[in-house]
Amino acid sequence: MKKKTMMKNEKEAPKRIEININEKTAQGVYANLQIVTHSPSEFILDFCQLLPGLPKANVISRLILSPQHAKALMKTLETNIARYEQHFGQIREITDAGQPNLNFDPGQEKEIN
Repeated sequence: MKKKTMMKNEKEAPKRIEININEKTAQGVYANLQIVTHSPSEFILDFCQLLPGLPKANVISRLILSPQHAKALMKTLETNIARYEQHFGQIREITDAGQPNLNFDPGQEKEIN
């Protein structure tokens, strides 16, 4: 499966980048819990599966991004969420009721209570 996207250098015309994805990766994995930690040089995004009634979550994927790429991801998500909501309506946010406390300080061990 291939996807083409445009990149633009400040001094050059837009360039096309060919992005390839294998079949297994294209299937994706489900995550219903995300944990973000950071240091001065990187953001770490852990995507987890939390099963109902269990006090333990398994990390199924980890992304490590530079601060610049993390900010670019945030802007891309903001843009795409706005487009989604224009088309499908407002996304309801998850409430805290029944959810474990997941406010971690950077550098602290991750633990689900």
